Amino acid sequence: MSPNITLILVSSALIGTGVYLLLARSIVRALVGFLLMGNGINLLFMVASGPAGEVPILGEGEGGPMADPIPQALVLTAIVITLAMTAFVLALAHRAWQLGRDDLLEDDEESARIHRRAEENDLAGESEDDADVIAAEFAEEDD
Repeated sequence: MSPNITLILVSSALIGTGVYLLLARSIVRALVGFLLMGNGINLLFMVASGPAGEVPILGEGEGGPMADPIPQALVLTAIVITLAMTAFVLALAHRAWQLGRDDLLEDDEESARIHRRAEENDLAGESEDDADVIAAEFAEEDD
């Protein structure tokens, strides 16, 4: 039996949309992206687990082929973890809204400085041997 192409397309759409939203600067959009991506991956687990069968409890079926219980257990565990992550990110979003009335993440100036410095070094053509000199310059800037 071949996998259901509709479920694979729905799973791909959920994962793709989730990744797009996860890259947003808004905490709420990132949360929705995480939820969509998690549901798409759970659906993909179920599609990849093979055809449906009897319940995986001995003595409950009528002797037909049983379904594999491992993917079902993994999906159940993923649902619980997703619920916990959702609660945590909602608490972060609520706190960010209380503090700044905005849920957009700000630029990290230290990260931007490091990226600028790396681009300058790439343009200057510095080699890996100059790593100690660069580290010393960073230490001087921090002082």
